[in-house]
Amino acid sequence: MTRVIVHAGYHKTGTTSLQDFMAANRETLAPVLAYYGKMEFLGAGADARIYAQRPYPWRLARFRRSLRKFLKSIPDHELIVLSRETFSGGMPGHHQVGGALMTSYFGPSLKLAHAIIAELRRRFGESVEITFFYTTRAREAWIRSVYGHLLRSIRLTEDFETFRGHFPALASPAEEAQRMAGALAPIPVAIAALEDWGHTAEGPAGALLDLARVPGDLRARLTPVARANEGQTPEIQAAFLDLNRQAMSKSALREAKAALIDAGRSGN
Repeated sequence: MTRVIVHAGYHKTGTTSLQDFMAANRETLAPVLAYYGKMEFLGAGADARIYAQRPYPWRLARFRRSLRKFLKSIPDHELIVLSRETFSGGMPGHHQVGGALMTSYFGPSLKLAHAIIAELRRRFGESVEITFFYTTRAREAWIRSVYGHLLRSIRLTEDFETFRGHFPALASPAEEAQRMAGALAPIPVAIAALEDWGHTAEGPAGALLDLARVPGDLRARLTPVARANEGQTPEIQAAFLDLNRQAMSKSALREAKAALIDAGRSGN
């Protein structure tokens, strides 16, 4: 019987560090699990994100087709791990079609999860054992990280307090995950907080390795990786905000931000 762990989010909860760790140790882990991250299913990952921003039924159908194509392409394995934060949809703070601000994962996340379950059963049979896995982070640290990410990635022109004001009843990633656990039952849901794992050698990937029941002798041979996507300093964030408020082309803005990031790395 095939077992599949779906690491479906959330953004800014150590997902990139987890994915980097798993990808770097893919060959060592191969005897016990087959790992597939965002680089292996770019199409399905993008289609999931686009569905969250444009939640039309045909967009969800496109995601299912993309995922089906990917699953058809991979060999059987006793344990398969899929990791893509867009399997929960889009990051809050982005906008849906029509301009509505995305303030929760839950609606698109649940529909995407049901689509994932259906496609896994289609590929591996009704007996496939599926577990959803969510990494989380404390609410205020998380929303600050989301804000920093959006400053860097889009033309966000609001200061943090104005941005935070759009989310007066914001659910934390842990609350989102608990809601998913109730909605997906009896499919099991595992939850791991970044605060509990971020300081360890394996980082948040350690929680996934526990869930996968990877034996200790194999784990001792795994190679640590550098922490990924550390947030920019307040000074660089302020510079991003200033750039976002200027009238410049998208390409010029992108280049100016990249130069700031490079300068920050050189100064470390």
